[in-house]
Amino acid sequence: MIVAFSVTPLGVGDDVGEYVADAVRVVRESGLPNRTDAMFTSIEGEWDEVMDVVRRAVAVVEERAPRVSLVLKADIRPGVTDGLTSKVETVERHLATPGEQRAGRGARP
Repeated sequence: MIVAFSVTPLGVGDDVGEYVADAVRVVRESGLPNRTDAMFTSIEGEWDEVMDVVRRAVAVVEERAPRVSLVLKADIRPGVTDGLTSKVETVERHLATPGEQRAGRGARP
């Protein structure tokens, strides 16, 4: 499964970068495949291990913030591994073939 999540401390002011870094550090130290961008951190693994990392990432922020917001989206697809990379590679492959339109299929941004 792939989980994209965002942990935001509330009640600590506008500069939340150090709190977010604490959460991302937990993810990176987990050893699971992960990727962080401006909005979310994505992590891939089995249900229990991924959810444990999310729980620990929230907990580390919760230690220093009076309130924490968690946004989470999950792609639960048994038997698929390396989805974090392969899904992006598929989109890039389609982008590399300009002018090709699929009738009846909408694109997702």
